[in-house]
Amino acid sequence: MSKHKIKLRDFEIGGDKLTILAGPCAIENQEILDKTAQGLKEITQKLGINFVFKSSFDKANRSSLDSYRGPGMKKGLQMLASVKEKYDVPIVTDIHTPDQAGAVAEVADIIQIPAFLCRQTDLLVEAGKTGKIINIKKGQFLAPEQMKSLIKKVEESGNKNILVTDRGTTFGYNNLVVDFRGIPIMNEFGYPVVFDATHSVQLPGANGTSSGGDRRFVPTLAKSAMAAGADVLFFEIHPEPDKALCDGANMIALDKAEELFDICNKIFKLVRGLN
Repeated sequence: MSKHKIKLRDFEIGGDKLTILAGPCAIENQEILDKTAQGLKEITQKLGINFVFKSSFDKANRSSLDSYRGPGMKKGLQMLASVKEKYDVPIVTDIHTPDQAGAVAEVADIIQIPAFLCRQTDLLVEAGKTGKIINIKKGQFLAPEQMKSLIKKVEESGNKNILVTDRGTTFGYNNLVVDFRGIPIMNEFGYPVVFDATHSVQLPGANGTSSGGDRRFVPTLAKSAMAAGADVLFFEIHPEPDKALCDGANMIALDKAEELFDICNKIFKLVRGLN
């Protein structure tokens, strides 16, 4: 099946250039957002990679009531809007309820559907109705073939600006595994395929009241996804991951990003026969 190329600003997602969605897991403060956005923009411009800045205003599926969730939608969108204007970068962020879609669409260029919520029909439909690019993350509990019905829900809302993301699959208790057959399977649906390299090393609930993770394996999985034919990579990146308030164990450090992005970009080009 020929693949839709998704237009975003002056570039195409799913074309002949790698696209990276990246930024801190949750919004902590403006300083961290600015530092990460500036650093990632400089890296991606240097390497000739398309870049979309990512951060969440609310992490609604935390393991504990005491876990950090973010500043909330109103303040969080204001902070993301500031990043968008200051660094001239497109934005991707999550929604968790259908009523959030309209407000988030005023700031975000890509609306992301969290993996745990990917089967929620009203959420998919309301997101789709905004006309924005919709990134559907495959639930940890779904086979890649099941994404086809979720894509159809967005298509039938009148929107064919769709991305599909693999972020690992539940493998026993407190663990995920990546089956790279999922990338060519989801490629057959005709939309760009994203691989989420940092959530795929998460260890859900492994710390009891929070998730753990092992960032050592992020480079291996990211490079493997490029070899398997993914169009887009997703990374959660922080200036100091070990001090992050959310998902620090699986985020990669900002000062490690350029080397990893460069290798992934070279594999992306090699797989497509590009110079």
